[in-house]
Amino acid sequence: MDRDYLIQKKPLNALVLFSLPIIIGNLFQQTYTMADSAIVGRYVGEQALAAVGASYSLTNIFICVAIGGGIGSSVIVSRYFGSQKYGRMKAAAYTALTVFLLVSLFLAGFGLLFSRPILAALNTPADVFDMAAQYLNIYFLGLPFLFMYNVLSSMFNALGKSKIPLGFLIFSSVFNIALDLVLVTRFHMGVAGAAWATLIAQGISAVLSFLVLLLQFRSMEGERGKWFAREELLPMMKISLPSILQQSTVSIGMTLVQSVVNGFGSEALAGFSAAMRIESICVVPMSGIGNAVSSYTAQNIGAGKQHRVTEGYRAANKLVIFCAVLILLVLELFPRQLISLFLGEDGTAVAMETGQGYLVFMGFFFCLIGFKMAVDGLLRGAGDMKMFTVANLTNLTVRVAVAMAFAPRFGIAFVWYAVPIGWFLNWAISFFQYRTGTWKRVYRG
Repeated sequence: MDRDYLIQKKPLNALVLFSLPIIIGNLFQQTYTMADSAIVGRYVGEQALAAVGASYSLTNIFICVAIGGGIGSSVIVSRYFGSQKYGRMKAAAYTALTVFLLVSLFLAGFGLLFSRPILAALNTPADVFDMAAQYLNIYFLGLPFLFMYNVLSSMFNALGKSKIPLGFLIFSSVFNIALDLVLVTRFHMGVAGAAWATLIAQGISAVLSFLVLLLQFRSMEGERGKWFAREELLPMMKISLPSILQQSTVSIGMTLVQSVVNGFGSEALAGFSAAMRIESICVVPMSGIGNAVSSYTAQNIGAGKQHRVTEGYRAANKLVIFCAVLILLVLELFPRQLISLFLGEDGTAVAMETGQGYLVFMGFFFCLIGFKMAVDGLLRGAGDMKMFTVANLTNLTVRVAVAMAFAPRFGIAFVWYAVPIGWFLNWAISFFQYRTGTWKRVYRG
């Protein structure tokens, strides 16, 4: 495949070629947490599933910080790649890896010190508290590997080589599931076994990805690149920080909302956790499209081809509609079967009802997050981050406010009634900013 296909091929073809490996790779990445939940739910019990679920929204914040940091940094790398400034491209990539490795070490230490107080603040049910803390502490030990892998994946995507991280994800996902089964069912390590399996699989993928990136850079012309370039840090942070916020709003919101769900007991939490796993799969194609639009926009702006950006955005929305229809059909036709993947057929009535209720309602609204991700990707790729940030903060605020105000009084369903409202407002604000055209004037080369 041509190195510069994102700025040469027809927009729809380019986005499909670029986003498919990202989507497939992210689906495999979700199998990390899917496997943890399904295996402990079936072989350890419903309380173990609730324990992993109690940790999920919190761990997902750190995943989103890593993904957001990588995506934000990759915008700068994509621009230099599009304009063939390979020396600065390498310096920007190395700087991102150095900075986010330091961030991950800090966050890992923070998490190990405060995991139990955080779980207590989230009203984690007493009967799953110790298991949730055990899972979290092992997870925090592996945080540097998680950050390293996700930032490296974004660097490959910035170069248009989205198939490389896909290969590593397929390998690590299969390896993770095999380790899950061995450690949980053969060695009876419970939630700790699931956590160790994830840490080991991610660690191997991170190290191999780093070695491959070094080989890719050596094959390119230009300077070797500094390991830390101060002049690249500020423009990178201007995009990375709002990108981290955008990636994290859903997870931060769900962590705050988690305290509301926890108040309904471990059975409701187990059903909600199962539904969250299914939702995370449904969001993958939408997120992949948004990330593809981001790299597509950055490369085409770097190459001076702004006219292709609008064409690509329209093509991305067509892909969103296609994916949303498929998701709707699956969720409306098979909600019980999907929840049973985690709870088994003997799951409690409360857990099954909670999980199915969430999926059946949410099936109609995944087009909204797809449209949101597409326009957010364009703004991020262009470096137009002000209203982008406002839109994502609005999404977070509305979701948390509605859930906390109404769910305790009128039922757990108000936790998910708030979700499409937040998604719609996020899209509306970002789309208005797109229509102003100011994103065309942000980048100056």
